[in-house]
Amino acid sequence: MHIKTKQPRKQRRLLYQAPLHVRHKLMSAHLSDDLRKEYGFRSLPVRKGDVVVVMRGEHKGHSGKVIRVDLSKYRVFIEGLVRKKADGTEVFIPIHPSKLEIIRLNLDDKWRKEIIERKTAAKSLAEKGLREW
Repeated sequence: MHIKTKQPRKQRRLLYQAPLHVRHKLMSAHLSDDLRKEYGFRSLPVRKGDVVVVMRGEHKGHSGKVIRVDLSKYRVFIEGLVRKKADGTEVFIPIHPSKLEIIRLNLDDKWRKEIIERKTAAKSLAEKGLREW
């Protein structure tokens, strides 16, 4: 999604009114160094079942499996990352995907495999194109 405006109010408006296919891409997180070397690209959208580690904030260093991805609020919920409410019930702490690093991918989904293949093919084509110049 290419946005031409620099105005903060329009940036926020586009974020709040973004359709689901754009929201999904905005839910991307960086890959770990091992995955980056293996696949040849930097980031992927976070999906349920991925194993992530929190890189910033109060919960830095916590790792766990992604339980839920909330596209409406741009937040990810991680297994084991809970807070106790006043009545004693536990609720999951929402984390923004930019603060996460994916350390293990959930490859059960056939669409996820297709996305990875497409990105690796595009990367190899771009490298070939650069070498020809």
